[in-house]
Amino acid sequence: MTKEQRTIRWGHGALQLEIVLDDGSPRLTHLGLPGEAEKPAGASLPLVEVTATGHGRGWSGNRLVGTDLGGRLRHRSHHVTRDGDWHTLTVHLHDPETGLAAEVTYRSPDGIPVLRSEVTLRNEGQSTLHLESISSLVVGCLTPQDPAAIDATDLLWAENDWLTECRWQRQPMRRTTPVHSGRVSNGHGKAGLALNGQRTWSSCGHLPMGGLTDRRTGRTWVWQIEHNGGGWRWECEEHDRAAYAALFGPTDTHHSWRHSLEPGAAFRTVPAALAFSDDSGPNAAFAALTRYRRAQRRPHTDHQGLPVIFNDYMNCLMGDPTTEKLLPHIDAAADAGAEYFVIDAGWYDGENDGWWDSVGAWEASASRFPGERGLHEVLDRIREHGMVPGLWLEPEVVGVRSPMAKSLPDEAFFRRDDVRVTENGRHHLDLRHPAARAHLDQVVDRLVGEWGVGYLKLDHNIDPGSGTSAHPGETPGAGLLGHNRAHLDWLDGILDRYPHLVVENCASGGMRWDDALLSRLQLQSTSDQQNLHLYAPIAASAPTAVTPEQGAVWAYPQPEDSLDEVAFTMANALLGRIHLSGRIPELEPEARALVHEAVAAYKAIRADLPQAVPSWPLGLPAWDDPWIALALRTPATTYLTAWRRPGTDDTATLHLPHLRATAARVDVLYPSVSRAVSAWMPDTAELSLTLPTAPSAVLLRITPTAPDAP
Repeated sequence: MTKEQRTIRWGHGALQLEIVLDDGSPRLTHLGLPGEAEKPAGASLPLVEVTATGHGRGWSGNRLVGTDLGGRLRHRSHHVTRDGDWHTLTVHLHDPETGLAAEVTYRSPDGIPVLRSEVTLRNEGQSTLHLESISSLVVGCLTPQDPAAIDATDLLWAENDWLTECRWQRQPMRRTTPVHSGRVSNGHGKAGLALNGQRTWSSCGHLPMGGLTDRRTGRTWVWQIEHNGGGWRWECEEHDRAAYAALFGPTDTHHSWRHSLEPGAAFRTVPAALAFSDDSGPNAAFAALTRYRRAQRRPHTDHQGLPVIFNDYMNCLMGDPTTEKLLPHIDAAADAGAEYFVIDAGWYDGENDGWWDSVGAWEASASRFPGERGLHEVLDRIREHGMVPGLWLEPEVVGVRSPMAKSLPDEAFFRRDDVRVTENGRHHLDLRHPAARAHLDQVVDRLVGEWGVGYLKLDHNIDPGSGTSAHPGETPGAGLLGHNRAHLDWLDGILDRYPHLVVENCASGGMRWDDALLSRLQLQSTSDQQNLHLYAPIAASAPTAVTPEQGAVWAYPQPEDSLDEVAFTMANALLGRIHLSGRIPELEPEARALVHEAVAAYKAIRADLPQAVPSWPLGLPAWDDPWIALALRTPATTYLTAWRRPGTDDTATLHLPHLRATAARVDVLYPSVSRAVSAWMPDTAELSLTLPTAPSAVLLRITPTAPDAP
C-alpha cells in the first residue's frame, strides 16, 4: 500500500478530515478547511479512547502514552456514504487480542464546518470487557505542535446555574492550571481544562459545551456533547506540544458509570459535535453550530411559524392558576397578539394543599376550576380567542403522596440498593419500564388527544443524584444513561403520534439545556430569572446554546415598571421566542401599548429569524456588563438588540465586521419612542449607538444600501 493509499481524506467544501493509517492505531492528523493539509500539523491521537478494567490511561513523564484499549485498535476497513445533505465516514477498527471492535462514525452536513461523531463498540472476543469510559470524539490537532500556539489560545466554557444561565467565560489556556516554572502545570506538564456534568441535570453548573480560540488568527473550535443527562465530560488540554479535545458521555471516575460488554454485545456512545471557524473567531464558530443544529433536528412547523406564547407563570400567577385569575389574562394576552396560551404549574391540584409532593396523576383541580366544565371552560375561552391552549407538566416525577406512587410498581422508579430514590418529596420514574412509559403515554393521550391541548411545557425540578441501579449489577450512571435514552425515545413517540404538538423543554429554567433534547423539542426555557435587568445577559447569550427560534425568553411587564423597563423586558425576547407574561391586565395604557407594539414588531421580523445566525458586537456578554448586544444576521438584513444597564456612558461602539465597507441604513424597530441615536461607519464596520437613559433597550434593523441610495 502506498503512502497516498494509507491516508483517508474525507469531507466537503467547508470541512476536510484526514486520517493516517500506519502500523499502529489510525490517527486523525488534520481537521479544517480543504487544502490546509500542507500546513504544520498538530499532534495526532487515536480516533477513540477506551478504558476498561485492566486497560486504563497511562502516563510516562508528561506524555499520555495511550495504553488504553483505543490505542490498540487497528484499521479494519472504512466506507463513505451520502444521505441527502449529510456526508458520512465510518471507520472500522479492531483489536485482535481482546476482540474489541469499534465503529467510529463521522457525519457532517454539506457546506457547514461541523463534525459530528459517535462510536459503537462490539465485543467480538470471548471474555467480558468492563468498560469505564469511551470517547465520543477525540481531536488532537487543534493547534500546531508549537508551545507558542498554546500560549496564544483561550479556552471558552459556559457556567450555567439556576437564574444565572449561559455565562460564557474566556481565559488563556496557560492560566487554567497553577503556575509552574514560568508556565503552568496540572501535574503532567499540561495546560488546559476539564469539565464534567454531574447528577441528572445535563447543564447544572456548566453547559455541555466548550471551545478553543486563537487570539492571533481567530481560528476557533466550539463543541457540544449531545446528551440529556448529567453524565458528560470534556477535556481540552496540551498533549505533545499541541492542544487536543476529547469529549465523553458518562465515565466511571466522574459519574459512577461502568458497562459490562458481554461477548457479542454492542454499546453506542452519546454523540458529540465540533464546529470550526478558520479566522473569524467564536462568532463564526457559533454561527456554524447554529446551522448544524437546524440541519440535524427533528422537522417541525413551529420552527418556521414562531407563534407568540403567553405563559401565566413568571411574574404573573406563579403557580396559582384559577378560572377567576386566568380569564382576564387570557383576554389581555389575545389582545396583545399572543397565539398560544399556556397554563403553567398548579392546574392539577387543590388550592392550599401542597401540590409539590402529590403530583403524578395530572388530573385537573375541581377547586381551582369550579363549575360543570371545570378546566375546560378555561381551555374553551383560550380557543374562542383563536389561541392554542397549553399545559405545564412534569412527567418524570411522582410525588410521594400521589396515588401513582402506590399504583405503579417499584421497578417503574429510580432505585438504589432496591430502595426507591426519594428527592424532596418525590420519586423519579424510570422510563425503561413499560409501566412508567404507559402511564405517561396515557397522560399525554388524555391531555392532547382528548382535551385538545396543543402545547406541553415539560419541566424537571428535582435532581435525584447519580442515577438508578435498578437492574442487577448496574451502576447508577449506567441506569441513568438507560433512562435518558428511554426518555428521548418517549419524546419521539409522542411527537410521532401528535406531529403538530409543540413541546417546550424546561428544567428549573435552563438546567437541562442540551442538544439531545433540542434536536427533538421545539423550544428551550432559558431561565427562571425574575429580574428583567439580569435577564438581558441570559437572553443575549442564549443563541450560543440554542437556535434563536427555539430560545424561549420571558417578557413580563409589571404595572410598577417604568416605560423604559417595559420596553427593556419586551426587548429581551425579540430576537428569540417571546414568552409573554406579567400582569398585563393591570398595565396603564402607555405601557400596554408598548407590549402590543413589541409583539407587532416581532411578528414583522420573525420570518427571518429561522435563517439568521448570531454574533455578539460587544463580545459574549459578561454577567455585569453595562452594555450588551446581540445581532442576528441574514444575507440581506442584520437585526440588533442593544441593552444599556446602569453604570456606564450613554454611548457604545458595536462591531459588525460582516458589514465592513458596506453602506447601510439603520432603522429603530422597537420601541418607536426610543431616543436612540446611531451612526454607521462602514470603513471600520462600527456602529456608534447612544441610549440616553439606563436601563433602556432598542431593536435595530441594519440594511445594506446601494451607494447612491438615500
